[in-house]
Amino acid sequence: MDSDNELAYDYSPRFRVYKNGRIQRLATETFVPPSLTPQNGVVSKDAVYSPEKNLSLRIYLPHQALETGDEKKKKKLPLLVYFHGGAFIMETPFSPAYNTFLTSTVSTAGCIAVSVDYRRAPEHPIPVPYEDSWDAVEWVFTHIAGSGPEEWVNEHADFGIVFIAGDSAGANIAHHMTIRAGKEENGSIRISGMALFHPFFLSRAIVEEQEDGVRRYMEGIWEVACPSSEEGVEDPWINVVRSDLSGLGCGRVLVMLAGRDVLAEGGRVYAEKLEKSGWGGGRVEVVETEDEDHVFHIRNPDSVNARLLVQRFAEFVVVTRTFVNR
Repeated sequence: MDSDNELAYDYSPRFRVYKNGRIQRLATETFVPPSLTPQNGVVSKDAVYSPEKNLSLRIYLPHQALETGDEKKKKKLPLLVYFHGGAFIMETPFSPAYNTFLTSTVSTAGCIAVSVDYRRAPEHPIPVPYEDSWDAVEWVFTHIAGSGPEEWVNEHADFGIVFIAGDSAGANIAHHMTIRAGKEENGSIRISGMALFHPFFLSRAIVEEQEDGVRRYMEGIWEVACPSSEEGVEDPWINVVRSDLSGLGCGRVLVMLAGRDVLAEGGRVYAEKLEKSGWGGGRVEVVETEDEDHVFHIRNPDSVNARLLVQRFAEFVVVTRTFVNR
């Protein structure tokens, strides 16, 4: 059979990968434009953070922050850097689902948010998504002195209260970005809090607990995302608790889990290992939503539980801000 048409991985109705490396993303990828007309009290704009890679991000800001005419009275807001999910393979920060979620989060938490686009596997396999994401973090922090390329970040971001967060694969990225921030010389990139929504962490122990179909699904996803890995689901990129967690570069951590999510155990193990690691942060909090599945808040943002999840993150922002300002 011609390798152009011979399937290597079939994840219908999401995507198919062929043996020649070509991917066919089956779900329609709709681009929602940014809007200076308030949506749920929030405005948004796009900015390029890596011209050479043609990568951009979306900035969300409470509209009320733009209405203050006196420059001296402009209020600095907590800053959220967010990484979308999709198994490193699907989704973008410009999709309807993520535009809705970030708008809701910014409206509820009263923060400024930067939602990052990164190149996806299999065209750009692991570790490319991490490298792109770090470029975005560095771009954000070029604004720390108020002289970066993007006015909204210069004027409204409080770099004394910065959060890194993400869902699923984006939560995995958020962890690795926070670990890397902890290794930066002179503490040049300081993170106050990290929030992981239904993190995509695997291990051989977790995978072997699953039924055959689920086990093959998990292993195959990681093979598509990281085809060069010699360790499979034991790779430290995905089995993060194999590495030293004590250097995690933030003060507080929130881990959000869904009771019916097959990945929930990975989040529980992560929280336990982090607490025992000697990490110098303040607190690891685990919040589990029973009777819900993976990224339910992205799939069904108008549900009661999705709204409670966003509210819980907003409370995490408030508590962390108080902790930082003590």
